[in-house]
Amino acid sequence: MSKKEAIQAADYDEEMTVTMELEDGESVTCAIITILTVNEKDYIILLPLDENGENEDGEVWIYGYKEDESDPNAEPELFFIEDEDEYDAVSDAFDEYLDQVEFDELIDEGSKDSK
Repeated sequence: MSKKEAIQAADYDEEMTVTMELEDGESVTCAIITILTVNEKDYIILLPLDENGENEDGEVWIYGYKEDESDPNAEPELFFIEDEDEYDAVSDAFDEYLDQVEFDELIDEGSKDSK
């Protein structure tokens, strides 16, 4: 199973994190929200966390995501999305993902209430 498949299959209650090394040398721990495929390319959605493991402002970071298929143990490569149209397409796909997650949570809550 690839890292991407493992992230996509993770239970929503299970938080997976990654530590990002920023250009200024600062390290930021981010929760991995999901990996989306848009126009046959993969993108990772990260939620930066403060020192208490929380995110107060809801800001997410969106990066391009690529795994080395020849080496499953290699760290995935993250890259900036330079093209505005590409970024907008990924942002729209993330909005749809959030809508679906909220819908799924409502259905799960409804099925618990009916028991």
